[in-house]
Amino acid sequence: MKISLNELRLRAYHGYYEEEQLLGGEYVTNVSVETEDVSATKSDILADTIDYQKLYVIIAEEMAKPSKLLEHVAGRIRERILSFEGVKAFEINIIKENPPLGVRCKSSAVQVSYPKG
Repeated sequence: MKISLNELRLRAYHGYYEEEQLLGGEYVTNVSVETEDVSATKSDILADTIDYQKLYVIIAEEMAKPSKLLEHVAGRIRERILSFEGVKAFEINIIKENPPLGVRCKSSAVQVSYPKG
């Protein structure tokens, strides 16, 4: 079973340069968590699955902590998701919209997968 949050949009203050940390930017996060436990399909009990509200809280809390690198943010989210019981695999994708490159660029992104893939 796969539980996903798609195109979660948050404002955050990540970036290597001081201006990025001061001005902030728009970020889109996608997360997908896979588990072998499908008991919620029969029980209809939230405790029998990955609670996507808890996934949202993790992402919101980690995105609220300014970092120089998106890799660092993704790593923190990764560690917290690994603490969930029954996680078989997951993928995190953090997209920074309109990165300050001095040219038109829709986005930059970092993706972390577990197990590595």
